[in-house]
Parts: sequence; C-alpha cells; structure tokens
Amino acid sequence: MIASVERSSLSGEVYAPPSKSYTHRAILITALGPGGTVKRPLISADTKATISACEAFGAKISLNDEVKVQGVSSMPQTPDDVINVLNSGTTLRFCSAVAALTDGAVLTGDASIRTRPNGPLLSSLEDLGATAFSIRNNGKAPLVIRGKMRGGTARLNGGVSSQFLSALLIAAPLARGDTKIVIEGYLKSRPYAEITLDMLADASARVQAGTQEFFVPGNQEYNLRDYTIPGDFSSASYPLAAAAVTGSEVTVRGILPSRQGDFAIIDILSRMGAKVSWDKEAGDLRIKGGELQGIEVDASLTPDLVPTIAVIGAVARGKTVVKNAEHVRHKETDRLHAMAVELSKMGADIRERSDGLEIVGGELHGADLHGYHDHRIVMALTVAGFVAGETRIDTAESVDVSYPGFFQEMRKLGADLQMSADLKNEALNNFS
Repeated sequence: MIASVERSSLSGEVYAPPSKSYTHRAILITALGPGGTVKRPLISADTKATISACEAFGAKISLNDEVKVQGVSSMPQTPDDVINVLNSGTTLRFCSAVAALTDGAVLTGDASIRTRPNGPLLSSLEDLGATAFSIRNNGKAPLVIRGKMRGGTARLNGGVSSQFLSALLIAAPLARGDTKIVIEGYLKSRPYAEITLDMLADASARVQAGTQEFFVPGNQEYNLRDYTIPGDFSSASYPLAAAAVTGSEVTVRGILPSRQGDFAIIDILSRMGAKVSWDKEAGDLRIKGGELQGIEVDASLTPDLVPTIAVIGAVARGKTVVKNAEHVRHKETDRLHAMAVELSKMGADIRERSDGLEIVGGELHGADLHGYHDHRIVMALTVAGFVAGETRIDTAESVDVSYPGFFQEMRKLGADLQMSADLKNEALNNFS
C-alpha cells in the first residue's frame, strides 16, 4: 500500500494507542497464570502474534474490547505446530524462553524476523538447561527450543536487546530451580526490562533486581488477574513530532506516567524548542511547534524514537546528533541506514555513523520513499512528508504492527494524505 502525503497543518486532539510493550507482557504473563482480563489492550499484528503463541502453549483467549484469558497455571503445553510470530520480534524472544518450559517448540516468522539476531538468548537458555539453537546455525529464526529449563546461572550480552533479559525474566519464575542472570556489558533499552519487572511484581512474582545481576527464585506462580494498558509513548511520538515540525498545536490524550523509556520524547521536543505541557493526572499532553534547534540525543535507552528524532533533526536549525544507537540496526530493518537513505532522497544533509546519525537541518522536498515494511520507518517518513509535501511511501500497511489507526488519526488532525493499493506512479518501482 502507498501513502501519498502532502504539506499539512495540524490541529485538534487524538488519543494515544495503548502500549504495545505492555500489551505483549500483560497477555503472556496472564496466560502463564490462572488467567484474567487485559483491559484497553493494543490489538495489532504484533500483539495478535503473541495471542496466537499463547494459545499454542495451551491458553484459551477471547478477544473483544478486552482480552479475556484462561491461563495454563504455570504449565505451558508443548505446541502441536510451529509457532509463527509473523513480524513480531517481541513474540519471538519472549515465547522462545517460554518454550524452554515445555518439551519443545519450533518458532519462526517472516523474512524480516529471520534476519534478526537471537544468539545471546539461545546461549542463555542453554546455560539454564534447555536446548536452544538456530536451524541455520546463525542465531536467527527458525529456532528450535527444547526444555525443560531447570535454572542455574546465565550470562547475557546486554548490548543487542533488552528483550532477551525480559524473556528470561518472564520464564525463570516458572523454572524448576533458581535462576541468576548476569548481564555482561551495558544493558541497552533498560526501561523495557523495568516494565517487565514491574509487571512481574504485579503478578506476584519475586525477582531480586540489581544493576548487572538478577536473581529469580524458581517454582513460582503468576497471578495477574486484571490489568489496564497505559497509552504508548512510542506511538504518541509521531503526532507530537508532526505538530513540532509543522508549527501546529496538538493534544495527545491517554498519556499517563509509566516506565516507558520513550517518554523521553517530551524532554527531546522541549530541548529542541517545542512548547510542551503534560497534565499527568488527566493524561493530556499538549504540544505547540515553533522554531526548532538541533541537539545531541543519547538513544541507548530509547531506540524506537530514533526514526522520529531523525526527521525532527532534518527540519531543525543546526546539527542534531543521535549517538549510542547501534542496537537500532537490529530492529525490523537497519533503521539507521534506512533513515539516512530515505531522508537523503528528500534533500536532508544526513550522515550515517556506526552508532548513530548526524543531521544538519534544512529544507526537505517531496520524494518517492521506501518504507522497508517497517512500521516506525513508515510513520516517521509520513511526518517528514507533512513538511516536504508530494511524498509517497510504500509498504504503508506495516503501521498495523503497532498503530493500526495511524493514518486515520492523522487525518482527524487535518493531515492531507491518501492511501492507494496499486502503483500508479512508475517512479515507485525505483525504490532502493
């Protein structure tokens, strides 16, 4: 699907979609206990993959406005078939660890998933008594996991993804013995691990968390009966950024305080010159765009914001530097390279570094862009299109992964954009 985007001025209010990170965890942890209800969930392609995986492990799930779960009570079943996680890396990592509690499972996904690294997780599961390997012997899906995980000491490289740690933390309380997880190096995206720890505590699980070590007693049970999902800062970053770069005034509702690291978008936009006010009690976040100034951003804890920051930097005066973002290369696509290539097509002065981006702001012009089948690339480039105009982005349907209503919500704010299912412009065949 093609998104055609024109210069736009925005105004009004939208609700932030529920958090994808919280929804994944809430459904899985509820399914591993006796069951319960997940309220205000994000229903997207990714979270549906987690629901399907939980059903493969024996949970019974009904989906309406809420997710009602009849859980497995700490005893996940061995799946009858291969678990296909589609495009969801979170589902792959979390459910690989859960599979180590069963007699065995095979997990795979789409072409993008089959390029993403999982070696540190596989090695840690082996440390804890499971058999875990890649069919292609490269650390990438398809993965074969055989249990049962007994506990012990696992050493985990923290430099690739915090999803590996979260996966181990979710599975370890249900292992037969105690588990010690030792993080080697700096743990990237730690706020996501903090979300996991908070939700495990809500489910009555005991974890002793340190800076580099985590101790998890075995033979525990989960009891997450009723959980309401907060609004998603990652998704909220797109309407917020759109208002900032177009000089518009927008309110994003449903944004309550939580452990999400991407709440850093508030500070980033403020530092760049936008006027931001947040009523934390009401959950209303109001932004008014203005003259933006480039800044330096450490993305080690907030990788999902990098495409958005790149677009803002391309519009702001002066230089924007994104650093400590090498782990962003291991997402649905290499997002550092993708943003450098696509913003260059729009005339941006942008240089790709090994661990980030350097951007000198200026004028953007319209272009035919590739979305890489990556929801965050597509949404960030759409924001750029609101400034540049005459912009077309392919693989636009990928927004369904995390923000199914993104284009409709942007239209509510006054965005000038259209969707089409066919390639009417021959130039669209020339994507790199």
